[in-house]
Amino acid sequence: MHKGFFLALATSAMLVGSGHALAQPAPKVPPAGGEAGDDTPPAKPPDAEPPGDAPAAPGGDEPKSPDGAAPPDGPPATTPKPTGAPSATAPPATAPPSGPPGLGAGGVLWPQPRADAEALKKQKDAKKDAKKATKDNDEVYAEDWWSHARPVFELHGYFRVRAEAFHNFALGRIDQPNLSLFPLPIDNSYLPPPPNEPQGPNLCTPSETNRAGKREGGDVNARGSNPENGLFPCKNKTQAGANMRFRLVPELHISDNLRVMSQIDILDNVVLGSTPSGYAIEPSATGNQVRKRAGFTPLGAFDNTQVPPTSGVNGFKDSISVKRAWAEYLTPVGMLRFGRMPSHWGLGILANSGDGYDDDFQSTADRIMFVTGIKSLDLFFAGIWDFTNEGATSATLALPQTQAYDLGQLDDVDQYIFVVARRRDPKLQRLELAKGKVVVNGGVYVVHRRQLLANDAAVDEAQGGAVPGAANENLRGGFVRRGAKAWIPDVWLQLKYKKFRFESELATIQGEIENLRSAPGVSDFSNADGNNGWNVRQWGYAAEIEQRLVEDRLKLEFNAGFASGDPDVFEPQTGSGGLSPGFNGSQPQLGGDRTISTFRFNPGYRIDLILHRNILSRIQGVYYFRPEVMYDFIRDKRGQRFGGSVAAIWTRAHKFLQTPGHERDLGIELNIGLHYQSKDGALNDDPDKMGGFYSMLQYGVLFPLNGLGYLSEEKEDIRTAFPDNPGLRSLNNAQIFRWYLGVIF
Repeated sequence: MHKGFFLALATSAMLVGSGHALAQPAPKVPPAGGEAGDDTPPAKPPDAEPPGDAPAAPGGDEPKSPDGAAPPDGPPATTPKPTGAPSATAPPATAPPSGPPGLGAGGVLWPQPRADAEALKKQKDAKKDAKKATKDNDEVYAEDWWSHARPVFELHGYFRVRAEAFHNFALGRIDQPNLSLFPLPIDNSYLPPPPNEPQGPNLCTPSETNRAGKREGGDVNARGSNPENGLFPCKNKTQAGANMRFRLVPELHISDNLRVMSQIDILDNVVLGSTPSGYAIEPSATGNQVRKRAGFTPLGAFDNTQVPPTSGVNGFKDSISVKRAWAEYLTPVGMLRFGRMPSHWGLGILANSGDGYDDDFQSTADRIMFVTGIKSLDLFFAGIWDFTNEGATSATLALPQTQAYDLGQLDDVDQYIFVVARRRDPKLQRLELAKGKVVVNGGVYVVHRRQLLANDAAVDEAQGGAVPGAANENLRGGFVRRGAKAWIPDVWLQLKYKKFRFESELATIQGEIENLRSAPGVSDFSNADGNNGWNVRQWGYAAEIEQRLVEDRLKLEFNAGFASGDPDVFEPQTGSGGLSPGFNGSQPQLGGDRTISTFRFNPGYRIDLILHRNILSRIQGVYYFRPEVMYDFIRDKRGQRFGGSVAAIWTRAHKFLQTPGHERDLGIELNIGLHYQSKDGALNDDPDKMGGFYSMLQYGVLFPLNGLGYLSEEKEDIRTAFPDNPGLRSLNNAQIFRWYLGVIF
């Protein structure tokens, strides 16, 4: 819209709002009864009724001109001059009005209803002609233009603070640090069985320990104690702290069918108190080292403020993390999405967007996708192209503003996804459920993934791997043949009836990998001895059953799930086996079946507080059963609610050889919680969304069973090393306390 167009619109608005805008103003005349400033009351306005004795215009008609000018047919007819003097109170009945033509006595306009009506008609006709001309010129009024294309900016997200206390997550085991199920607190002292060295500091007094100078594994005078200094091994089984996150989800709606979305995290899971002003790190010849403190804060005991986290300076993250940005365009035949976006399917055991208020892990994909379908059947089809791993790029610090590109194609991880799904419109779904009808949703999600070459070498391996900015000759020398292919079908089903819901997801990974090694020149693929690669055969299943009662205040839920295990990976001497692969590369296969069969749920799918969420970090190689009862003591339509929940989780291993104790039963966990949601949230109008202030208190206790215990040989070693402390051979319960404080918008 140019300036002239807006000026024309403003002028038109002024003319339209003036009432008689198309008529010229009547001549200004002094009020009847005297000159300007006279105290005589003014005459009636032009639209007042004329005096009863005032004669009509010649011919019996009102003047035709509404503005007091001469009628179109010429000047008014001449009236004979009166023969007598006029009355002092009123002109004679035969006397014509005085003043200019078209004016009444004293120069006041006569009431002219017919002329006014014709003038109004002319104005309306003029407006219609102006609008028609505007449309013919493809121009619209400002209010019409803004109603069709006005960018709208929406901002959603949440702010949260979570305080947590982990107690005895090591379950009382005294393993070597690299073999423990969960790392013991670094300020805890203990003695692993010989020949292992003592662990933890010996800097506490007997009163500062909870065993009055005794330690796990023997007397304080045993290996590593310092009785000559009056200091003894420290004792601590608790790890406590708090973290925070401020998540922003901006949405720019450019029109009804075009928008740009993003996700930005500020202070993402930053541990409170982890960036004090006096602490910083700097590069060194061996990696990183702590920078020498300044004189104003020479000791941590004098730190008095927090500074923003900066990667490589005082932590591993920056203060602001842009995690997602993508666009959505609704075409006449479907929706096009492109960019870095969330990836979610079904219950989330394979792809989980992790957008919940208490989530940490999420699936984010660089992808281009198109969704279309048959609306009348609520049937949708999607084709997806993912950029999972492109390998080394041309990005360099020397030219930071250049457009980087992929340096090779054969090392790319190509992924293509096809989706067929039936999902009922949420509004129609609620209506059908209210009528007692059954609603069925579901679909199939099929993934094909492949990679020919790989450059996955670690820092301590030849060539140092695909380091950003490395020379091309070094990158060429780091390749190995991977030869990986996989098909990943995932079936999702949801059934709803009134307040009942059944939902399940079944996924499997079927594929082959020629070589699991990453070091250049090293391969475990050999046709000569029959070692022609590895098979991938993994299965995962999850089901949820829910029934709501008592006006939705009471929720009864039962969850169950299964993740296939692998009996060929446990190796307690190397610390590279068991249910969890650890952080030392791929989990080695010890036998000859050459099949990788441990299925691992997406860590964003959670069922408990301790075992799967923290100790194992996800559901893997197990099956579980989880009943839960949740009840809201207060629940109103404005969103406010207050309630509690109780859940129990029984976990067993699929393959007992994969467990530390070579038994199936891993543990029974009990979770108890209280929750409160305020009524001042902008999202509370939707019962399926949360908004406003939200808080919850949670307590969990894990009763470990023999599957998490010691092998019989390990128990004998502990009995021999510490004959006076038989309790070391048994497991202890783990506990957790959580307090969540958040604002959801």
